Amino acid sequence: MVDFMTEIDMPHRSPRTHLQARVPRLAVGAIALACAGFLSACGLPAASEPLDAASSQEYGEEAAANHDEQGTDEGDENSTDDDYTQDDEDDDYTDDDSDDEPPVAVNTGQLRGVNLAGADFGYDTLPGEFGTHYTYPTPEEVDFFAATGMTVFRLPFLWERLQLTAYDDFDENEAQRIDDFVGYATDAGISVILDPHNSARYYGSIIGSDDLDVAVFTDFWTRLATRHQDNGRVIFGIMNEPYGMETELWLEDANAAIAAIRQTGATNLVLVPGNDYTGAHAWNADWYGTPNAQVMVDVVDPGNNMAYEVHQYLDQDSSGTSPECVSTTVGSERLIEFTDWLHDNDARAFLAEFASGDNATCLTALDDMLGYIDDNTDVWMGWSYWAAGPWWGDDIFEIESNDGLPVDPQLGVLQDHLEGLDG
Repeated sequence: MVDFMTEIDMPHRSPRTHLQARVPRLAVGAIALACAGFLSACGLPAASEPLDAASSQEYGEEAAANHDEQGTDEGDENSTDDDYTQDDEDDDYTDDDSDDEPPVAVNTGQLRGVNLAGADFGYDTLPGEFGTHYTYPTPEEVDFFAATGMTVFRLPFLWERLQLTAYDDFDENEAQRIDDFVGYATDAGISVILDPHNSARYYGSIIGSDDLDVAVFTDFWTRLATRHQDNGRVIFGIMNEPYGMETELWLEDANAAIAAIRQTGATNLVLVPGNDYTGAHAWNADWYGTPNAQVMVDVVDPGNNMAYEVHQYLDQDSSGTSPECVSTTVGSERLIEFTDWLHDNDARAFLAEFASGDNATCLTALDDMLGYIDDNTDVWMGWSYWAAGPWWGDDIFEIESNDGLPVDPQLGVLQDHLEGLDG
């Protein structure tokens, strides 16, 4: 049996503070971190050269180490199955009804569920080997969480695995894995958020910078939207946690991606994050540049079907790296200013990442935050907890046990807020 667990210095959640965290060894590092804007210094090809999988191998560990040195004032992955193979997954997802018409969209209802992580593992091994360096959620997980009453799954994956080279066709094996998961989940009536978990980077280069033309990003989203536009239960989360860039640049990137999506004819819901890890508590802050509150109000969606994506953790620096919570009311308190901004701007939002330790203070804080969202469903579309997935070990936040059956107390709190959903 491969030992996927080790004690390492792993930058996982914003702002990726120094932390000795028990996480998957094969998920160490981040492809998208230290080399942004400095490709030549990192020994990577210039923007005019195709970016491919081989180019990423030299900088994964250094990127993670450098990113881990960031300050923390801004705030804001595994047990294994030796017999788990791609063929096993493909067989599990086989569905005789795969040619049926896609289900009707229900994006106007409350979307409440969980991140099913695994396809985003192995940041420092690109493209990596499926079943060794990364995996995808299983049908059993879909069935279990659907039975709890959840209505949405967020699927983190890595852009570089789906599109090995800029402007090139998608890798068909990887695209099919996403298709299989999406088909199984949406056939069960669950919406799926497609989440390129890349921090506004592709092979380490910031989107829209001198090293990576925004056209690479729009090409990616044109291809992905075209592939899924006929399934109304698919939601396009255009990017996970942009950081280390001007907010104005991220707005340009986001608007370009939205325009590309709409040009395909896709009418799907689009989720748009802010800068600096898109922390709700920091929406009005200026330590990362111009506040999201000032810039992101200018998001343009020709399809008029978008919501802002924010993340919010409950520990001291909002990083999601500690099982301890500041207080029993920290969750609602950190959402208040952002919620006021939503009301003031006639906008709506989705809480795409949040988590809680299993101690009494945190469980109460989790309940408090979700209760606050319950009271403000005029602007809050819902939430997805971080996290579950087939390769989680004894993580501080996971709601999945080593044998694949969720048993953690956080799930009980989530279930209390799944009752009475209108679909």
